[in-house]
Amino acid sequence: MRMTQLFGQTIRQDPAEAEVVSHQLLLRAAFIRQLGSGIFTYLPLARRTLDKIEEILRQEMDAIGGQELTMPVIHPADIWKHTGRWFEIGTEMGRFLDKAGRDMVLAMTHEEVVATLLCTEIKSYRQLPKLVYHIQTKWRDDPRPRAGLIRVREFTMKDSYSLDATSDGLDRQYKSHYQAYFNIFNRCALPTIAVRSDVGMMGGSMAHEFMYLTPVGEDSIIICDHCGYRANRQIASVMKNADTDRHQKDLEKVSTPGATTIEELADFFGVNPDRTAKAVFMMATMSKGKQDEEYFVMAIIRGDYDVNETKIANALKAKSLRAATDDEILTVGAVPGYASPIGIKGIIVIVDELIPMSHNLIAGANEEGFHFKNVNYGRDFEADIVTDIATANEGMQCVECAEPIRISRGVEVGNIFKLGTRYSESMDCTFLDQEGKTQFIIMGSYGIGTGRLMACIAEEHHDDLGLKWPISVAPFQVHIVALKGVSMEAEQIYDRLRNHNIETLYDDRDESAGVKFNDADLIGIPLRITISERSIKDDSVELHFRHDGSREMVKRADLEDHLDDAISTLEGEIARRVVKVQFAE
Repeated sequence: MRMTQLFGQTIRQDPAEAEVVSHQLLLRAAFIRQLGSGIFTYLPLARRTLDKIEEILRQEMDAIGGQELTMPVIHPADIWKHTGRWFEIGTEMGRFLDKAGRDMVLAMTHEEVVATLLCTEIKSYRQLPKLVYHIQTKWRDDPRPRAGLIRVREFTMKDSYSLDATSDGLDRQYKSHYQAYFNIFNRCALPTIAVRSDVGMMGGSMAHEFMYLTPVGEDSIIICDHCGYRANRQIASVMKNADTDRHQKDLEKVSTPGATTIEELADFFGVNPDRTAKAVFMMATMSKGKQDEEYFVMAIIRGDYDVNETKIANALKAKSLRAATDDEILTVGAVPGYASPIGIKGIIVIVDELIPMSHNLIAGANEEGFHFKNVNYGRDFEADIVTDIATANEGMQCVECAEPIRISRGVEVGNIFKLGTRYSESMDCTFLDQEGKTQFIIMGSYGIGTGRLMACIAEEHHDDLGLKWPISVAPFQVHIVALKGVSMEAEQIYDRLRNHNIETLYDDRDESAGVKFNDADLIGIPLRITISERSIKDDSVELHFRHDGSREMVKRADLEDHLDDAISTLEGEIARRVVKVQFAE
């Protein structure tokens, strides 16, 4: 490709709207352009990189038995209503009416479509297992798109779906994807870790996210360096210490003027926060049939912990949560700053699992300026739900080995889910097993966003001058920079490399050497050939390696062989990254 013909112009300065390095560099290097909030055009350079990423995805999916198909972007809403997700998912779902007035959906994911195919294509256990995948456009109307391609509304995803007759079969396909995903990210030279995660709107019994650790990530990852425990903070557990003294003391009402926070309350009584009970008030939106209703929720947790809204939403099966207003709190008979479940009726009470094991706590008396001492679960109040609702914080004890945990930021670049029979049951997708009995097909779902993956590669591989693409996903392998007075020789070398099937970007523009070198560094092709009058006099060209800045002179007659060796060396470094990993539940 000649740069005089390349569609898209490089930009000298960082665009004001770009928040993170990958966004800045992909805009400046003419890879992407923004059309709207969370909506991007991929220019030819990006398209070439995405094509290479997609080819890696296809190769790894095919290697574990995948068959590629293409499913629609537009879905009739009926299939989403069958599974219930039409009613469970909020405003991020793209909904519209067709000309006949029928409800339609812009695809967020394709579990429902796969389930409809199962009903017509799978009849017998002899047809299982199967694995299908596609690379298709998705739409999720995220209210807060940010960081360029890292959080968008329209995106392309490789999503695959495993179909099995048994749970053991699902386990095998799930573990196959686990390894395949590490292969994919390693082939893209992107370091990732797998962490346990929330199943979210997908449902099912297990999920893992593949995280690229970076300060620009919005996800918080809990990591134990001692035993290897890793989980998204949304679902991470920690070791909790219960009381050893279980003697229950008499309930006592105490005047506590002005003590409305846990810190003030602990200071007033001269105790640590772990002797208090914290009340958090929320309004939960939950589906009842086809209708949404809001319910008042009081969450109770020990004062030395914070509540985790994701855990609460999962326990309630709530579509969404919001903080309750002071007026809503007063309406149910509670008093902000002095509240507890004692004596409160007609609300949902959810308590952390540690509350029943913690005795003689200090909690609100639901009266301005008063608290109760010696509050005990079971005697003084009970809950509708008792479960883990605590947030894991830095330095807490690992749930598996009791060593201190740490928190790291990350970007989710892939996810895998054990769906089980949720979708096949809702769509009545069955098969006949070996004994002739009707069974529901067992599904798994597995996704990777291609644009986000490209952005994370850019985050990982850059310097102050620009991008530094790994050879496996670089838009071109070689970038020719021709200086003044050598256009004929440069044309000859360009033709030779093309005939030798080396992917080459040729800067044939009438620009200064400085502009050409700056653009070459910005675009980040792995190998750069500089052709100058001086090098031609020596019958040589200069070969520059973008990843480490090294340079060497190469005789023109040896150029193809030398480039073959250089490309092979870079590809070998990528290949050595692909190793067997141990599956970690």
